[in-house]
Amino acid sequence: MAPTLPPSGRGRIGVRTQMWAEYGVWVTTLRTAHTYDLDPAELRAARALMAEAFDGDFTDQDWDHGLGGVHALVHDDSGLLLAHGSVVQRRILHNGRSLRVGYVEAVAVRPDRQRQGLGGQVMGVLEKVIDRAYALGALSASDEGQRLYLARGWQEWKGAVGTLGPEGVVHMPDEEPPLLWGADLDPAHELLIDWRDGDIF
Repeated sequence: MAPTLPPSGRGRIGVRTQMWAEYGVWVTTLRTAHTYDLDPAELRAARALMAEAFDGDFTDQDWDHGLGGVHALVHDDSGLLLAHGSVVQRRILHNGRSLRVGYVEAVAVRPDRQRQGLGGQVMGVLEKVIDRAYALGALSASDEGQRLYLARGWQEWKGAVGTLGPEGVVHMPDEEPPLLWGADLDPAHELLIDWRDGDIF
């Protein structure tokens, strides 16, 4: 009998994928949903996954940064959330232009399911969202995560960065440069991202 998969629900896209485990085949479901279409239990599960995957080093403010956009979620056949990521809209000022950016946030995989391709599945969906809805993509990566993103074609920004804060432009010479997706920007011009509480990038 086929396993019962999590319901796709209104406004969601469900895609069945198969992964090989040590003792056979286990089935996962990859789907997308906007924040408004996730019920409170689903959001709590995603928030708990962040805490587990980041070993407690993921604040409520970090979680808030990942809300308000499109989520990619991978569940196993029992409905357990295995992986998550989201892309939210931000704005970048660069060389006299205001660009609509898909900013990737809250990407995580359960520790016992890492290195099985689930993070790549999540990123593949988010990259498609960026390609179809935004001028470019951006994200801030850990040292470990950066290897995954660079291997997928993300590129490190080589120019200066800053933010347009409440009191004007704030230059950030010590900030780790973001990774960009689908960008054709001139590093001779500073990249200014919109202001937010907490980590700017």
